[in-house]
Amino acid sequence: MSHDHHHAAAFVKHLQQLKERDRGALATLRHSLTFSPGDYPKAYPLVERFVGREWHANDARRLARYAVAGLFASHPVHQSCTLAAAWGQLMREKDRPSLEQRFIALLEADAEGVMSHLRQGVSLLAAAGQGFNYEVLLEDLGTALNERADPEFRDRLKRRWARDFYRAQQAEDEEGATTTDSASISNISVTNHN
Repeated sequence: MSHDHHHAAAFVKHLQQLKERDRGALATLRHSLTFSPGDYPKAYPLVERFVGREWHANDARRLARYAVAGLFASHPVHQSCTLAAAWGQLMREKDRPSLEQRFIALLEADAEGVMSHLRQGVSLLAAAGQGFNYEVLLEDLGTALNERADPEFRDRLKRRWARDFYRAQQAEDEEGATTTDSASISNISVTNHN
């Protein structure tokens, strides 16, 4: 486990404990989503101790913690699949092209626009009861919210999100094809026995 991953896991565990013990804290973090990440003073006691001492106020890692805290508070369901995969599964289940358009808008967003698209996406996932992995999102936002991030890192992140999203849809297609193939084989087998 990398150093960053260890810190991401500890932070998400902290959020899960808040969910179990302090609903008022979750309400505060939900409200923080109406501000830019890291700009709501009432959220400081809940997040700032997980911010590195050497990180400046606009360090993307700091902003990512506030962003994830607010998003978690709005939809506190932590699961193993990534946000993009959960979004792809939702698209597969609902068969609504607007979900794909919203996802592509996220991929096209710059560091300043990412949160707006994430809030909408997480809201849709919450309505469907579909969770995702907040540890991975925290690490990803360290790049996505970094205005100075190397363009290659940002492009690599977007390609990974796109891969997760479309593979989640392909899983259905492959399952359908497998089911169809099995049914065809069964029919052939039945036909041969007759």
